[in-house]
Amino acid sequence: MAVKIKTKFGTVDIDNDVIANVVGGTATDNYGVVGMASRNQFRDNVNDILKRENFFKGVEVKQNDNQITIDVYIVVSYGTKISEVSKSVQSKVKYNLQHMLGVSANSVNVIVQGVQVLN
Repeated sequence: MAVKIKTKFGTVDIDNDVIANVVGGTATDNYGVVGMASRNQFRDNVNDILKRENFFKGVEVKQNDNQITIDVYIVVSYGTKISEVSKSVQSKVKYNLQHMLGVSANSVNVIVQGVQVLN
């Protein structure tokens, strides 16, 4: 599925993978986020942190009647306050989606898949 934006010049279609890559890049830029985790670790057979080219596996974009819900699966750094990291991810994802793509997310759900100790 894709998000359709109508302008006076025509229609712009933004694929969910594009949205997922923007969300993944935004999430990993936050302090306390070690990286993205796969939303389905057993099916994808991935227990490690996702690399940039696989961010779409750590983001789920759901669309219902012009409402967009984003699920972000992250791994946080040990010793950081998970609630504050999650709030930061939520606000930055909503901001970047609006300003980079012109897409408003109804809600951004952050799912912490793990905690990693940094050396």
